[in-house]
Amino acid sequence: MSEKYPLNVPTPTHFTYVVKDLPKVTVEEREKALKATHYNEFAFPSGLLTIDMLSDSGTTAMTNTQWSSMFLGDEAYGRNTGYYVLLDTFRDIFERGGEKNWKKTLDLVRTDCRDVKKMMDEVYLCEYEGGLFNGGAAQMERPNSFIIQQGRAAESVLMEIVRNILTERHPGKVFTIPSNGHFDTTEGNIKQMGSIPRNLYNKKLLYEIPEGGKYDKNPFKGNMDLEKLEELINGVGVENVPLIFMCITNNTVCGQPVSMANIREVNKIAHKYDIPLIFDVARWAENSYFIKMNEEGYKDKSIAEIATEMFSYCDGFCMSAKKDGHANMGGMLAFRDKGLFWQKFSDFNEDGSMKMDVGVRLKVKQISCYGNDSYGGMSGHDIMALAVGLYESCDFNYMDSRVKQVEYLAQGFYKAGVKGVVLPAGGHAVYINMDEFFDGKRGHDTFAGQGFSLELIRRYGIRVAELGDFSMEYDLKTPEQQAELANVVRFAIDRSRLTQEHLDYVIAAVKALYEDRESIPNMRILWGKNLPMRHFHAFLEPYKHEEK
Repeated sequence: MSEKYPLNVPTPTHFTYVVKDLPKVTVEEREKALKATHYNEFAFPSGLLTIDMLSDSGTTAMTNTQWSSMFLGDEAYGRNTGYYVLLDTFRDIFERGGEKNWKKTLDLVRTDCRDVKKMMDEVYLCEYEGGLFNGGAAQMERPNSFIIQQGRAAESVLMEIVRNILTERHPGKVFTIPSNGHFDTTEGNIKQMGSIPRNLYNKKLLYEIPEGGKYDKNPFKGNMDLEKLEELINGVGVENVPLIFMCITNNTVCGQPVSMANIREVNKIAHKYDIPLIFDVARWAENSYFIKMNEEGYKDKSIAEIATEMFSYCDGFCMSAKKDGHANMGGMLAFRDKGLFWQKFSDFNEDGSMKMDVGVRLKVKQISCYGNDSYGGMSGHDIMALAVGLYESCDFNYMDSRVKQVEYLAQGFYKAGVKGVVLPAGGHAVYINMDEFFDGKRGHDTFAGQGFSLELIRRYGIRVAELGDFSMEYDLKTPEQQAELANVVRFAIDRSRLTQEHLDYVIAAVKALYEDRESIPNMRILWGKNLPMRHFHAFLEPYKHEEK
């Protein structure tokens, strides 16, 4: 009916029937809390906030379907039912080429199937091999997919095992791992394994503002710079590049999407040099949406169809499923069965027989840190909620309304005259370039972006994430790495939780703070300057901008 009788407003796609009241907190109370928590925004009590935009990770308001599926959670320690459901959900979306080919094991379990033979034949004893998610005996013989409770843990497991293998083979050697944009935790894990992270993207394009603030087509500012990638590989030597990472969407580079053409070309370069390509795919569905809406040849394909092609180009991936899993908990680590990663990091005898499968090493680490591989640190009910959420993220109407909500906030800042807004918005957050916001008057040693973030908490009860000079450790980087850093603050938007009323409040607050930006304090680090991922635990203090 809406197509026959169009209106100039969007049609609602959902409604809310659980309400959480917010407390009234004074500026003085927030000031007291800031001092007590050493001006660390991660340590600030969320109960004193009006709007929390620190992260979109696990902050989703789940759907009624997800909540109902949690009652089907099987909390068994070994091979709980959700284990089979979740792995097959990944196969459906990432390998089977779209909805028409989905097996939807989830629906079989939801119908409370008591046909034991059917459950054995279609769920428990199915054999899968050759892809990213082995099943049955193949998953035991060559484990290649690992349920883990969040993406950071998946990265940690991967990086520790890769580090151990590289150290055994090349003691004392330093490696370089390039990406279109390593996120803070990825970069932290790489640095802790003794390797050098590099971010290869087009910063000039990133900060370009189109006339009127809108592009006709998304320019895919999150793409890997292909020329820089080949230059780096040849510059440091192919033998010193054990992995290539791609962040999809590119969180560090302002949540910008990556085109399928770019993914395809990075795959070609990686395989030309025989280097495994690893994806960081926390926001795979958002990226698929951008490809559908902006890249030639994809407008008639579904999000799931696009995702299947996208994942065909990786040798492995890490995922925080707390984003596009539309869930509060979950993660996955996987690599292609007998693929390039497996070939490079497994150990073989001289006759070609297996000496040590890298998947076994990963599984040992997973079990020792997070529990049996069939739950990987997740509860059974969270596994079921995640399986439902993965399917829900393939819903075009949901994803369309989400991305447009993010763009609404970005356009709100832009129309309010706030300088430095990165346009177009990404799929999960809006970013502001702090160098431009402060008219180029604040040096990298002032950590003024962190001052902006903390002042937003103090005045208006809005928490965001500084992802620039302080969090990304500008002062600890080489000149080459410093040039690759985007000095930004991120306004992450929770999935299915915030309304336009919330966003209008944020727009008004940022406009007011921008107009009074000269009063925003700089910050100095009192403790924790050299700690890995220091922004999670460092102590800071504010000082007036004029003070040296």
